[in-house]
Amino acid sequence: MYIVLEGVDTTGKSTQIELLKSKYKNAIFTKEPSGSKFGNKIRELALYENLDNTTQALLFMADRANHTNELIIPNKDKLIISDRSFISGIAYCDDIDFDFLCKLNLSIAYKPDLVVILETNEEILSNRLKSKTLDNIESTGVINLLNIQNKIFNVVEKLNINYISIKCDMDKNEISKIIESKIYKLENEMSNMSESSI
Repeated sequence: MYIVLEGVDTTGKSTQIELLKSKYKNAIFTKEPSGSKFGNKIRELALYENLDNTTQALLFMADRANHTNELIIPNKDKLIISDRSFISGIAYCDDIDFDFLCKLNLSIAYKPDLVVILETNEEILSNRLKSKTLDNIESTGVINLLNIQNKIFNVVEKLNINYISIKCDMDKNEISKIIESKIYKLENEMSNMSESSI
């Protein structure tokens, strides 16, 4: 299965990834941009250089295509859990047509079997941003980040991707339990589907 955690900055995706690592010892954990040399360079460029939105999106897509071919496809028979995916790539991009961007990303990436969206609101986001040094994306402000969150929901709904939404200010262990329960349920459903097709 391919499981993705999505949400705007400060929603706790990294915390949940670490908790899931302690539960799923044999899973493959990854992120977007990827942890490859190419992906790390793109992350630095996007977050700290003054690049326009279209250039950022295209750089991320180049890394996404490479990441899909090098990690996702070779391990499609395993449990893959990712911090972000092409869904964020679409949601964070303003300057390319939404429908075209969806088609382009679907041509280079796989749809996740499950997306977990860690959902925030204006109050939580404002408080969490105050407590950290902001990168280029976080510096765009609370309203922009909430608009990006709305686009994340738009993408999963438009592309008919299975997802759940969890309030990010819940206890971190409770959030983790909800995610684990959903993965367990999905594993059983997929197992039953596989057996019925034999």
